[in-house]
Amino acid sequence: MRQQQWAVQFPAGGIIAAMSPTAKRQIALQGAAVIFVLSLAWPYYGWQAEQLPWLPLTLAIGAMALAFATLARQAWWWRIIHAVFMPLVWLVHSLAIDPGWFLFGFILLLLVYRGALTGQVPLYLSNRETVAALDDLLGESESQRFIDLGAGVGSTVRPLAERWPARHFAGVENAPGTWLGGRLLSLGIENLDWRWGDFWETPLADFDLVYAFLSPVPMAELWEKASKEMRPGSLFVSNSFPVPGISPERLIEVDSTPQRVLYCYRIPA
Repeated sequence: MRQQQWAVQFPAGGIIAAMSPTAKRQIALQGAAVIFVLSLAWPYYGWQAEQLPWLPLTLAIGAMALAFATLARQAWWWRIIHAVFMPLVWLVHSLAIDPGWFLFGFILLLLVYRGALTGQVPLYLSNRETVAALDDLLGESESQRFIDLGAGVGSTVRPLAERWPARHFAGVENAPGTWLGGRLLSLGIENLDWRWGDFWETPLADFDLVYAFLSPVPMAELWEKASKEMRPGSLFVSNSFPVPGISPERLIEVDSTPQRVLYCYRIPA
């Protein structure tokens, strides 16, 4: 069962059920640090009939979370996040901000960055130089059906659809805010099929060029899906993130800032 498929169950399964195993692991490490520090502090200060000194305690929790993350061999950025998370919680709490703003911020982030929460696929927008490179690739090939997996607001698939009106294009997006933006921007483009959904549930057999600009996390599994579903000879193109252990047929270096590389994989027979 694909872990990324939990995104489809998001409305019914709740936020925790939709999270990736990595996100759950980080929550567990932070929770273990909180439990460890408070299990020592509560009895002591309770016996003394004193209030908990939250600033020192949050610093202690941050230090313990950093230690746990280090022992668990987490990436360096996760260690930093663990170290500063609880002290920042204390700092924000001391500012006495209305809770409604936090709810508003969470909803706003969820509307745009749902993929980062449920599948570790943040929002990346392809630049114009990358679109131009894909346009050249379409000009060289006979690909008639193109799909963008995780299409954002359609910054890639919309200009290509307008450039090649005789070919069919599709974009799949599951973050509500970006999907709606792409839907509005794609109105009137007759050869563009703008879809709401999870790209893991999207059949790829009808497409001869599949494009993805995701993250390193899903690439191995996505290649497995593409290899099983796409027709032999079709082209799978990943922006910036190679498929582990698979040599691309071609590399296209995009002259942009930051520089991008298109990894082109031919589906074998």
